[in-house]
Amino acid sequence: MEIIKDIFYTNKKIGKTALSSTLKNWPIIFTGLFYSLAGFVLMTILPFFWILGGLVGIIFMSAILSNYLYLIYCIIRKDRLTFQDFKDGFTVYLRKVWGVSFIGWVAMLILNTFLMPGFGRGFQPMGLGIIINFLAFALFNALPEAVYQKHYNPWESITYAVAFVRDNWIEWFIPNLVLIGVFYLLTGTLLTGIFNYQVPFRLLFSSRGIVLYLLGQIWFSYIMVYRGYLFDLLSTSNRRKRLFMREF
Repeated sequence: MEIIKDIFYTNKKIGKTALSSTLKNWPIIFTGLFYSLAGFVLMTILPFFWILGGLVGIIFMSAILSNYLYLIYCIIRKDRLTFQDFKDGFTVYLRKVWGVSFIGWVAMLILNTFLMPGFGRGFQPMGLGIIINFLAFALFNALPEAVYQKHYNPWESITYAVAFVRDNWIEWFIPNLVLIGVFYLLTGTLLTGIFNYQVPFRLLFSSRGIVLYLLGQIWFSYIMVYRGYLFDLLSTSNRRKRLFMREF
């Protein structure tokens, strides 16, 4: 009974706060369009970097992720976005995002080289891939918030995100699954990545075009702000403390 009360009252308050912050900081809704266009430009010029193209691409993606996470951080901590925040954001978490991405790349390399051949004998390749992606999505789901809200190095951010999900999996996943479900109903697209920062650009070319894309961006921005507030609360309190404070 306590956990139901905690989830209800916690998310009731956060839902209102996240809505107010998203509307107040509405430019966050259009960042996805900027990132998509910037990515398109990058793809056209990467061949000119020849052997360094891969490195340039990694730095670019890390800078984009850093920028978006910093903008969400500004909303959660200051409830205010400025153009200076946008300019600063490309470097704030650049090294941390790059470090996390590198660890993920090494993990996938080890998995594909040494573990997949053995485990794959009892599974269809597609089925095994689904299992791995599901486990990654579940275990590292709070990694974006751990990156921009906690002052840890890349490896510590990963381990903290896993520990956070372990300790708060009910309180974290119930509202997140509801938010993702609404996003799917609005756009027909399922959010499965860990570091999401934009709505798929292909929605612009669907039957409803710009309307569908804009609805997706609005709701996606709300999701990320909501997650930020929820993570902040869950990571700095426990259920007993939240129920106790609610009495006052």
